[in-house]
Amino acid sequence: MAHLLGGESLHLEFPTKVVFDSVSLGVDEGDRIGIVGRNGDGKSSLLAMIAGRLDPDGGRVTVRGGVTVGVLDQADVLDDADTVGHAVVGETPEHEWAGSARTREVIAGLVADLPWDAELGTLSGGQRRRVALARLLTGDWDVLALDEPTNHLDVEAIAWLAGHLKTRWARNAGALLVVTHDRWFLDEVCTTTWEVHDRIVEPFEGGYAAYILQRVERDRQAAVIEQRRQNLARKELAWLRRGAPARTSKPKFRIDAANVLIEDVPEIRDKVQLQSLAVSRLGKDVVDLLDAGVSYDGRDVLRDVEWRIAPGERTGILGVNGAGKSTLLGLVAGTVAPTSGRVKRGTTVKVATLTQRMDELDEHLNDPVRVVISRLRTSYTIGTGSKAAELTPGQLLERMGFSSAQLSTPVKDLSGGQQRRLQLLLILLDQPNVLILDEPTNDLDTDMLAAIEDLLDSWAGTLLVVSHDRYFLERVTDQQYAVLGGHLRHLPGGIDEYLRLRDHERTAPASTGATGASASAPAAAPALGGADLRAAQKELQAAERRIEKLTAQADAARTALAEHDQSDYVGLGEKMRAIGELDAEIATLEERWFALTEQIG
Repeated sequence: MAHLLGGESLHLEFPTKVVFDSVSLGVDEGDRIGIVGRNGDGKSSLLAMIAGRLDPDGGRVTVRGGVTVGVLDQADVLDDADTVGHAVVGETPEHEWAGSARTREVIAGLVADLPWDAELGTLSGGQRRRVALARLLTGDWDVLALDEPTNHLDVEAIAWLAGHLKTRWARNAGALLVVTHDRWFLDEVCTTTWEVHDRIVEPFEGGYAAYILQRVERDRQAAVIEQRRQNLARKELAWLRRGAPARTSKPKFRIDAANVLIEDVPEIRDKVQLQSLAVSRLGKDVVDLLDAGVSYDGRDVLRDVEWRIAPGERTGILGVNGAGKSTLLGLVAGTVAPTSGRVKRGTTVKVATLTQRMDELDEHLNDPVRVVISRLRTSYTIGTGSKAAELTPGQLLERMGFSSAQLSTPVKDLSGGQQRRLQLLLILLDQPNVLILDEPTNDLDTDMLAAIEDLLDSWAGTLLVVSHDRYFLERVTDQQYAVLGGHLRHLPGGIDEYLRLRDHERTAPASTGATGASASAPAAAPALGGADLRAAQKELQAAERRIEKLTAQADAARTALAEHDQSDYVGLGEKMRAIGELDAEIATLEERWFALTEQIG
């Protein structure tokens, strides 16, 4: 592959820190490179130097003649007064951009739902991010440099972006450089990983999963990386290797080597033990939403929600922005009252919510971290059974990436990621038994996300998570639900099933893009006719009835599991297997339902 650009003996320093010291690297045609590392180690600075946005203090960046580099900044640089259409295609005449297959694809994938003439100042953060991506991706670049491209994007937009980039470089000789904390995106898109650490850039073959494998092997052989970090990486590798129920493909790395590395690593979570502890802390009743609904100004946000949350349940919630996810969590937390139906709450329930705001820290901004933590508890228990351990607040802070020097730092002087970690620690030290996490991965790097996941693995309670970070959601939860059309729907097939449902939900005609007007398209003729159509419709109705019946049975089985004697491990195991069989049958039926709806039209 031909060389496109690179750096020779790059040196970069700021007044108080040397960021890079004599770093040399290269980018060739076809490279899809993910850049990872701890916050503050220089990922964005490296990308900026390579893209020509930042001059190194030593060494040089070389670019092959004629090579063009397109950059997506981490910060929002759009003009509020600009319009969606002008921001995406500029002054290009409509007949030119409309004749470009790539431009049409990008517009359809990212901004088709936005009014073409809408001013950017009226858009949300996620919508503005999609406009910025669309503007970049419609251009003809040899190298794309993306800094946190998935920020503010939902699961659907992230999935579309990953598919677009893979397809783009399958038919293009260019290269991709991406800084992101989204590990699913790294694994899906990247073929090479650069780890930025200790003033150097260390390359690894493959995406995130392959990088984790090689890092574990490197740490094991060198024996110079601290034991805690190595164990975290090995534990994460075990999860990657075994796979979450929602993952459709196994990580692409050397299977035999992975098996050797994880042969002595136990299951990520002791589900039976955690369930037992959760029942002892919560009792059998947590929160039941019984035919609950919420309306605002005459509009139904949620309706007919039937959800019996079990002790120890670990659930991810999916849905587009504005679908009602926050309202649903408000019903559970008691901050939102139902306008129909009712909410039944157990007497011992203590709910805590990690919000996107940091209200918990407002009253502590001038206090040192050590003082803030010591006011709550003198110890915190992690682990279960014989592996349970008592940690002091200082040890817990160290586990979450705080150095000894930072214990004396006022809260207001911490970085966004550090404040986010401190916010979570304050909530955990308050000992809730129902924990709600609303976009908990903001401002956190991949190593710190792994540390938080490890901490949650030993947390005995009911966990509800809303996140656009697909990897995190699959990693810390055991099941997923979606808010679709105001209803709560269980997703036995996980996030992949959610994306399929959203595809089927989009029945409105596509926007023309240039004017934002919708063109009325004639209804598509059914793929079947006559007796075949009647038979398919009959089978579809039968499948819907069967899915509804099995879903009710699965919900009842989960309730029975929570009420079962927690010391009867054999009985618990049998009930969990029965629930798994029900979920598998539901997933099979839903696959058939999708196929039938496509045939019927």
